[in-house]
Amino acid sequence: MRRTHPDAYSRRSLGTHETAVTRGLPSASGQQSPERGIVPRDVSDSHDAPKPHPLQPLLPLLAHIADESAHVVVVTDADGRILGRDGNPDPTRVPDLTRSMATRPPVQVYPEEQLIRMLHVQSCSAAPIIDPDTDQILGCVDITDPARSPHPAAVALVCATAKLAETQLALRMHERDERLRRRYEALGGRPGILLSPTGRVISGDPLGTLGERVPLPAPGERMILRDGRFVLLEPFSDGYLLRAAPPPPTPAPARLRLHGFLGDNSPTALVAEHRLPLSLRHTEILALLALHPSGLTAEQLSFHLYGDDGNPGTIRVEIHRLRAELGDTIGARPYRLTTPIEADFLELRHLLASSDPAALARAYTGPLLPRSESPEIRRERDELEVQVRTCLLLRGSPDDLWAYAQTSGGREDFEVLQRLATTLPATDHRAAAARARLRA
Repeated sequence: MRRTHPDAYSRRSLGTHETAVTRGLPSASGQQSPERGIVPRDVSDSHDAPKPHPLQPLLPLLAHIADESAHVVVVTDADGRILGRDGNPDPTRVPDLTRSMATRPPVQVYPEEQLIRMLHVQSCSAAPIIDPDTDQILGCVDITDPARSPHPAAVALVCATAKLAETQLALRMHERDERLRRRYEALGGRPGILLSPTGRVISGDPLGTLGERVPLPAPGERMILRDGRFVLLEPFSDGYLLRAAPPPPTPAPARLRLHGFLGDNSPTALVAEHRLPLSLRHTEILALLALHPSGLTAEQLSFHLYGDDGNPGTIRVEIHRLRAELGDTIGARPYRLTTPIEADFLELRHLLASSDPAALARAYTGPLLPRSESPEIRRERDELEVQVRTCLLLRGSPDDLWAYAQTSGGREDFEVLQRLATTLPATDHRAAAARARLRA
């Protein structure tokens, strides 16, 4: 509404006020107190002595302005509660002043807009006081004019008063910063980045890479700065220090475990405690990728699986399905396993290089993927079979040879059975079984 006619505006405001008083005005707490125009503050849960408000040191200065201007100056906290001389808020809240803090620009309250009926003979102007450290509203300054119509300079006066308070707050903030900076510089060396109690960067960031303010974590908690550095927050005097910290340990990547690839077992893959049964084609692909850690292209995989009749497009489809089940364990360009891998046939390779035939005999439960017709798998299967057999015949004990004789390749192996029949005691049931197989 444009206030070009103050008298007409006053009449409209008076009618609005009467309607509001009749219906009752809700307070911030949901209670109504239209007669007094103030809202009681519930302090029943407050057991600790309240801390002085940040505006408390400025109250004498603002009181001096009131004496010089012959106006009534009221200072409130951010909730509209009037501040006493001791800097503590009064247990009442004045709703008329909260409009300025809600909108930030200064406001004028005409006499008929006052919630308290006895104040309908005076007007007031109010402006918020902004904390230069946090950019949050600390409170509000109100200048009351006994005249019914606000003076044209009232808004300018209240804005200048609020600005004076903010300037004084800024001077005090810079004095605190300077005291903190001197203690910081006395540390010498490279003590870290100095922050104010509110997270404002004071020193230690000459290039300004952190910006004006840093969100504060809990003391002792690790955080990441904009430039990727890891730091720890430490209390220092009245502020904080951000000190360099080592990055958190990288979690171990999920390990891929392949089981049942030897003998007539059912192959499975285990990733992050998730066990997945594998089809023959997926088993062959994983076995080939495990045997070629540097990776294989779709064309190479196709050739190893199907020979010259292979189709790389089919391989890409199968890889896509495997990725859907195993996640990021398979990389691309070339296709490769990207996580640490454990497999029974890889463990067998390691045992062949050791001098432990007993462990080798226990680990070898049968040929590699006996149902696979892949040219590369067949070559690897035959190679492992020959190496295991040779090692056990050369260095294995009768117990080791008997373990090998239980596999599909050793069950009818003439040389192995003959060795068992001649080295084991005649009363040993294993010798009798070996002789029976030789006669069959």
